[in-house]
Amino acid sequence: MDTDGRTPHSVRLAILDDHELLLDSLASWIDAHAPDFELVLTAPTWFELVQSDQFPTDLVLLDFQLQEPVSIEARVRTCRAAGAKVIVLTSLDTAEARERAFDAGASAFLAKTMPLGEVMETARRVMGMQSTGEPVRDWRPLPKGAEHPARPKLSVSEKEALALYANGYSMSEVAAQMHVQYETAKTYLRRVREKYGRAGRPASSKADLIRRAAEDGHLL
Repeated sequence: MDTDGRTPHSVRLAILDDHELLLDSLASWIDAHAPDFELVLTAPTWFELVQSDQFPTDLVLLDFQLQEPVSIEARVRTCRAAGAKVIVLTSLDTAEARERAFDAGASAFLAKTMPLGEVMETARRVMGMQSTGEPVRDWRPLPKGAEHPARPKLSVSEKEALALYANGYSMSEVAAQMHVQYETAKTYLRRVREKYGRAGRPASSKADLIRRAAEDGHLL
């Protein structure tokens, strides 16, 4: 093992996701828990990915839904042609989306609600690597006695406020989009944080909140 904790033959990894705070939390988790992967490139846009000096990598974790006019087929095929294997991550887990990704050459198609530990175990299988043998878990430990992350029951308004905020809207913009007062929107998000906290899934920071929204399918 190298002095930085990486194994001598780490897989060079890139992640493409247009939720930048979520991208940061994914990067932090991988750096702390997956020393057999070297995360050399994170990009919020397709063109930043392909124009980077670090591209191509050995493996790309690719967000299915991007705010860019580049199809999933074009993105997967470009990565494959450059020599990178592709795992598609999505909050839109439909038969059509899955078929499109696999037809283009993706090695795996995974829901964003899947714990990141399981995503990286899939990455190891895709790359022909040995499993770590460690229990698969999310990026934070579960509460004692809990086997699966609890999904809080959110009201319709709380879900809407969470989705808007996690997708980059300011608190004032969330209130405007929902046609409510600023304090009302703030209350919705405070309740969301409290519910996740009671479920043992911290959501005190914005990065935490985005991670929780991605896990539970609340991103727009």
